[in-house]
Amino acid sequence: MNLSDLSHCLQELCPGLVYGDNKVCCNTQQLRTLKKNMQVPLQYLSRCPACFFNFMTLFCELTCSPRQSDFVSATNFSTFDKNTTNVDKVSYYISQTFANAMYNACSDVQAPSTNLKALSLLCGRDASECTPNNWIQYMFDINNGQVPFAIDPDFSDVPIAGMTPMSNVTFNCTQSLDDGSGPCSCQDCSEACGPTPVAPPVLPTWTILGLDAMTVIMWCSYVAFLILFFGVMLGAWCYRRRMVTSEYGPILDSNQPQSINSDGTDFVGDATCCETLGERFENCLRVLFSSWGSLCVRHPLTVILTSVVLVLICSAGLSYMSITTNPVELWSSPSSRARQEKDYFDQHFGPFFRTEQLIITTPLNASGVFSPTSGPDIHFSSILNISLLHQVLDLQTEIAKLTAEYKGETVTFKDICISPLAPYNDNCTILSLLNYYQNSHEVLDHEDVVFYVNSDYHTHFLYCVSSPTALDDTSKSHDPCMGTFGGPVFPWLALGGYEGTAYNNATALVITFPVHNYLNDTDKLGKALAWESVFVNFVKNYDNPNLTIAFSSERSIEDEIDRESNSDITTIVISYVIMFVYISLALGHINSFWTLLVDSKISLGIAGILIVLSSVACSLGIFSYIGIPLTLIVIEVIPFLVLAVGVDNIFIIVQTYQRDERMPEEELHQQIGRILGEVAPSMFLSSFSETVAFFLGALSSMPAVRTFSLFAGLAVFIDFLLQITCFVSLLGLDIRRQEANRPDILCCVKLSDGQQEKSEGCLFRFFKKIYAPFILKGWVRPLVVAVFVGMLSFSIAVVNKVEIGLDQRLAMPDDSYVLDYFGNLSEYLHTGPPVYFVVEDGHDYKAPEGQNAVCGGVGCNSNSLVQQIYTASLLNNYSKISNVPSSWLDDYFDWVKPQSSCCRYYNSTGAFCNASVVDKTCVPCRPMTPSGKQRPNGTEFMRFLPMFLSDNPNIKCGKGGHAAYSTAVDLKENNTDVGATYFMSYHTILKTSSDFIDALKMARELTDNITQAIGPHNKTYSVFPYSIFYVFYEQYLTIVYDTAFNLGVSLAAIFVVSTVLLGFELWSAILVSFTIAMILVNMFGVMWLWDISLNAVSLVNLVMCCGISVEFCSHIVRAFSVSTRSSRVERAEEALAHMGSSVFSGITLTKFGGILILALSKSQIFQIFYFRMYLSIVLLGAAHGLIFLPVLLSYAVQLQKRCNQTTSVSAIIHCRH
Repeated sequence: MNLSDLSHCLQELCPGLVYGDNKVCCNTQQLRTLKKNMQVPLQYLSRCPACFFNFMTLFCELTCSPRQSDFVSATNFSTFDKNTTNVDKVSYYISQTFANAMYNACSDVQAPSTNLKALSLLCGRDASECTPNNWIQYMFDINNGQVPFAIDPDFSDVPIAGMTPMSNVTFNCTQSLDDGSGPCSCQDCSEACGPTPVAPPVLPTWTILGLDAMTVIMWCSYVAFLILFFGVMLGAWCYRRRMVTSEYGPILDSNQPQSINSDGTDFVGDATCCETLGERFENCLRVLFSSWGSLCVRHPLTVILTSVVLVLICSAGLSYMSITTNPVELWSSPSSRARQEKDYFDQHFGPFFRTEQLIITTPLNASGVFSPTSGPDIHFSSILNISLLHQVLDLQTEIAKLTAEYKGETVTFKDICISPLAPYNDNCTILSLLNYYQNSHEVLDHEDVVFYVNSDYHTHFLYCVSSPTALDDTSKSHDPCMGTFGGPVFPWLALGGYEGTAYNNATALVITFPVHNYLNDTDKLGKALAWESVFVNFVKNYDNPNLTIAFSSERSIEDEIDRESNSDITTIVISYVIMFVYISLALGHINSFWTLLVDSKISLGIAGILIVLSSVACSLGIFSYIGIPLTLIVIEVIPFLVLAVGVDNIFIIVQTYQRDERMPEEELHQQIGRILGEVAPSMFLSSFSETVAFFLGALSSMPAVRTFSLFAGLAVFIDFLLQITCFVSLLGLDIRRQEANRPDILCCVKLSDGQQEKSEGCLFRFFKKIYAPFILKGWVRPLVVAVFVGMLSFSIAVVNKVEIGLDQRLAMPDDSYVLDYFGNLSEYLHTGPPVYFVVEDGHDYKAPEGQNAVCGGVGCNSNSLVQQIYTASLLNNYSKISNVPSSWLDDYFDWVKPQSSCCRYYNSTGAFCNASVVDKTCVPCRPMTPSGKQRPNGTEFMRFLPMFLSDNPNIKCGKGGHAAYSTAVDLKENNTDVGATYFMSYHTILKTSSDFIDALKMARELTDNITQAIGPHNKTYSVFPYSIFYVFYEQYLTIVYDTAFNLGVSLAAIFVVSTVLLGFELWSAILVSFTIAMILVNMFGVMWLWDISLNAVSLVNLVMCCGISVEFCSHIVRAFSVSTRSSRVERAEEALAHMGSSVFSGITLTKFGGILILALSKSQIFQIFYFRMYLSIVLLGAAHGLIFLPVLLSYAVQLQKRCNQTTSVSAIIHCRH
């Protein structure tokens, strides 16, 4: 060994001892041994120069200091031979101040690839439990296999036993070293960060006098309204009592303008332009529909056959029908930010892996106490009993051996699993505690026993949970902690149900089997699905009384939703059958028992139902031709919607005919034409309003809402067209059958002629004689207004309290195994989903400026990407980021350092040479020079990066990037540049929808700040966060806006269409729109009371509510508008009597029976979003349309009346203003 070698090694390892004549108490071989032993600490601690300098000082002084005799004393010896004595143990006296300073400089240093602090890997315990003294004691412990003999450290700041403790100069992590190395980064040195960041204060709840502000405001507004309203009512009553005749009293003077006997000539010429235009438009519609109705009755077969042919042509498109069940396609728009970011991630890094997971607990009380060689006893929970661990390992092994069949091929777990080190190591990734024991019963049973247990599975567990990346647990067996797949198993991923870092108290084991996902390979995806199916069946049938297993597969949620849909078919069918039976029976108006068979309209009711279903089939078929896929929401909701709209119109047509009397000399086709002229404008008003509203709802960015709106709008309009064509023709045929005294269904049979008398139906008589007069009594109307305004005030007060989101448990059947899994997930798991911070292609990693903008080590910017994520992790309750990110760039810089043995290449070929290879031709990548110690840049950066990404971690170099980063860096242009990259961290535990929404919101806010910090002004790239759940929860960031937009557009469309089709009566359109708006606001009140959250499903129902509400309101308003009665109250009474009974029997009663059946569904989503919301829609619609609206009309500004030929044969009443 020559002197130059000694000097070179000394300068590299212990520059503090290079002075004077370089006399040291060690030789070159000892220095080389020291260098070899320092490789692992070098790779983890050299990120912080001050930390590593202090650390090396500790060992350099022990190994080479010429003052060794001052602080090192040999205490135990053994005889090697006659002439040689070995030292078996020494005492190393260390200043407590030095030990504290060394620890303080290193306590914050991160290990980027593991999301852990470096001390967790070097202290033999979790970093939170590491202290200056136990860290040094662990490193000098003979049992860890890292020191040649026992070293007993003694800590003191004063001389003891004649020895002077080693107290060399140390550097604080905020200081620069004498060799020019800078201070440590904030990430590795909390003192360098400045003040600890503080989360913004939570905005306090808006209160007034300690009460909810909205509640106080609405209560005050309501009380003020009542005072004002009843004050005005009282004043008006007093005024009328003194000055005018009550509108309910007899009109004594027929010459007064108030007389209904006036001929109306007093008002000729008073009409405004809008009124005249509206009158003409009304007459045009009446004439058009009258002529059309007459034509359909005169040529029924032609109309019916034409309708059937067109329906068949449109319905034939169902052969091209496709149903979207992919949740991503259903809830996330292709143009949405989350969807585009997901696509970007999938294209550059591959799709997120599929997950099969078990959460295992035990009903047994098998906990125990472990007594280590030093320290207090340690409690181990029941699930960590070795007997149970063996049973869990058997289960894990059986699952890994499962096979499936796909297209005649045998599929094994190894065929689809993730093997990060393949092809060098093809073991499958299994994130399980048992991987600490190499998935081996033999390793699990390892014990080192002399007089007491020195090491066993307990000690290995304790070592591995604190150092999951360790390749040697320092026991006699030297068992590794790294999994058989070549990567670490972090304890927070494999254990659950513990507090803090007390992993020994875990009450659950979590076993995760990651499986490859495939973007565009249906065969490989089919194999994964086949194996998952076998996995689900196996675990379902697995029986072990000692283990309680909750589990889920990647396909589980979709499978359970499909099963739920199938199980609900019976409920849905029963619901529709009840509605169909009611419609078929209720359409008929039975005049007497003897004419029961003749008056029945079962066949007409069935025909009406078939028309409704045909309109749905046509809508589905037409859009299937175009290539727009269906969704389950469309299939489940649209028939309900169209049935409500269609049946209402059917009842209006049929019941109007039943109340009508044919005029003298009037033929059947003329009568039906006249009736259609009266009611079709109202039908057209409601149907066209709904169609326009739905089509405008298709402007929504939500795929589910957009698809529903398209299908619903077309179905409603086709239903209207079929009703005024095919149904009118069928009605004409049915009336001829009835007039010919032929029984319903058995129309070929001719009964004896009898006297046919028409009478008013019971429901119509009830509405006309009892209900309408009562609702419009003088003392009832103010109470109605007070009650409904009170409901509106309450709903406005709570509209901002409706929860946003959808609990995924609601989408599962009541008996689903996935519900147990979701429950255990919330109870036991200690980490949230992984989150990837993606830097898009365009960032320059080869330039120092670009490196400093991203990295987290020495010299990196204080607002770099890694540093900002680290700062966010300090505020995890606010940011929802739980860990420091794993940084491939920082690990690459540590890996490529010339002091490290990681980066080497064959001098002859230039090919990479792994650290474990012993070959003299392998040389370091970079020279031990000042420039060589700097970060690589330019072409040198790209020369060694592919080597780093292909290097497998080993005991000599734990920084190899193959396992951790092989997919994190997208190399391009033949490995000459870096494209897109990601930096992975984890979210905190996310349990509720609001947690997931906040996590997405905060991650985006963080990356927006990072983008501004790292990119140039003319940047064309950005940084974005990606996690698997973002595409599902992004909708909730804008759900309030989307709801307001969709409902606002729908209301605006209804207002415009109503204005036009009601003959430009602005007040009529305002009243319709206002009542519908009240119904919608009250729906939010019901949602708050009934725990119905706002999401895409409930938004679809609210859009549908808007459509159905038109049916409850528009018919009555139009009937009021065309009424020729003299006063508002009388006109409201007439409108309610004639249209109210049809609306009540056509929508309310039809839907009520069918909705009640939905309460029996096993599906929670059906019970909440269909039964509760549908019932609320029908009850609120009926209440507002049949109670509040007539009262509102009776108070409203006098609406113009149309000249309209009444159905009475005795008179034609002229209209008047």
